[in-house]
Amino acid sequence: MDTGLFADGAAIRRINREAVLLGGAGYAVLMQVAHPAVGQGVREHSDFAARPVNRLRGTLTFVYGQVFGTREEAERIARIVRAMHTKITGPGYDALDPDLQLWVAATLYDSGIRLYELTFGPLPPQDKDEAYRQASVFATSLGCPPETWPPSRDAFDAYWDRMVASIDVDDSAREIARALLAPANPLLRPLARFQAFLASGLLPPRIRDQLGLAWSEARQRRFDRLFSALRRVYPRLPAAVRTFPMRAYMWDMRRQTRRNRLYHRPKQAARPR
Repeated sequence: MDTGLFADGAAIRRINREAVLLGGAGYAVLMQVAHPAVGQGVREHSDFAARPVNRLRGTLTFVYGQVFGTREEAERIARIVRAMHTKITGPGYDALDPDLQLWVAATLYDSGIRLYELTFGPLPPQDKDEAYRQASVFATSLGCPPETWPPSRDAFDAYWDRMVASIDVDDSAREIARALLAPANPLLRPLARFQAFLASGLLPPRIRDQLGLAWSEARQRRFDRLFSALRRVYPRLPAAVRTFPMRAYMWDMRRQTRRNRLYHRPKQAARPR
């Protein structure tokens, strides 16, 4: 039986199954578009600001598909994403650039680890090393050469610090941030405000300030109290509750796959009478 790229007990599965990681969605997107080349590509080739739910659905299908899908499912999703990225090119950016692919994958890894440890506490070093090695799938499935993923967590930390210190946020990222955190759909605004609060607390101060997001000591205290409460309550929730979003997305992905195969099934030749 095809159980996928990772065993059930793999660190990357134990981490990414948790619903609390969805709290880092806004943070991951803002870190991605803070890179000027990524931000420009998103602004010119994506309507996610107008349809943020669709964008979230696509990202989660990619992440969950790589981590929890069968090998065939993971490879199919990766092919689809790479094919879409061939169209995202322009002056100063190319979605097939390994450096940009590495940055996007790095934000997915970083946001997952940050939310998990804020909620459950620090991972044991051996589990964190395992999760880090396995997270290279986010880069390689985008088309990034395996050797591009930093070889160790220390190397990744050095890469991350260097990127955060060198990125200069431009108007593309600020425009995307405004559209994402103040959506036109009024039904999405409460969720967007909560994501804005979480993202602002997670962002490096340098990036947060360049994006024009407000922060204060009072907001930091609210942020700390929120995660203090989560650490007490969330781990005690039933696993079925904590993993529901992952299971729902996997069910939806497989439903869509079955529908597409049904609709595109070749017509059988009529039997001779």
